[in-house]
Amino acid sequence: MPSPDSTDSAGPSDDRLEPSDDPRMNGEYVRRLPDADLTLVGVVHDHPASVHRASAVVRERDPEVVALEAPPLATPLYETYARDTRTPPAFGGEMSAAAQAASECDAEVVGIDAPTGDFFARLARNWWSDGASLGTLRRVASGVASVTRHALTCRVAAAVADRTSLRVEVDDPVEHDCDWSDPPAVQADDERAQARRSQSLLRAFDPPKPVALRDETREECMAGNLDSLRSRGETVAIVGLDHLDKIAEQLET
Repeated sequence: MPSPDSTDSAGPSDDRLEPSDDPRMNGEYVRRLPDADLTLVGVVHDHPASVHRASAVVRERDPEVVALEAPPLATPLYETYARDTRTPPAFGGEMSAAAQAASECDAEVVGIDAPTGDFFARLARNWWSDGASLGTLRRVASGVASVTRHALTCRVAAAVADRTSLRVEVDDPVEHDCDWSDPPAVQADDERAQARRSQSLLRAFDPPKPVALRDETREECMAGNLDSLRSRGETVAIVGLDHLDKIAEQLET
């Protein structure tokens, strides 16, 4: 997928991004939390419009911390990808693009997603308070075990990259109906269409209990991690669009 030659930027207002000539800087997908020194950037994973927005907001905000919707174990791999001479990096989508922009700002890059010790503690509490079955807990645990194995694979790939010139693409990138060769307006339209389809599916069907329990716990965990980062200064967080509203609501309460 070809890379853009340059990155535009736009500055956020108190709660939404200010208007920009670049349609990829969609203010609906960027939330500035009042009095929090925190900007949330919603993304469609691996979408070129989201990759652009993630890196542009980081460069505009010039934060002390860039938080990624990724396990702490996996975050070093995105930092490795971010050392690519290309902008955005060839691997890692919006997470690597944000990490690359963070390196230009001398910002710390942190992972805020599961699995972590706090996630497992919250999961146990939520399972108990919801009165969910043991079968539900087993299915959630199976899914989390898979995510943990993947995070460990990412950590090993990062270690290999640190010691050699080899860059390992752990995940196949998500295919979209546009790429960097398309005009910004085409990218933005395709991203909005995908976001609408995803939201329509979420509204039309209740997720299975294990999925709901896992995602609710992840969102609690990510919001708690972001809250703990406030003392470090300006923070930009890159999160999936499906989690954006719920994380913002938890941080505002």
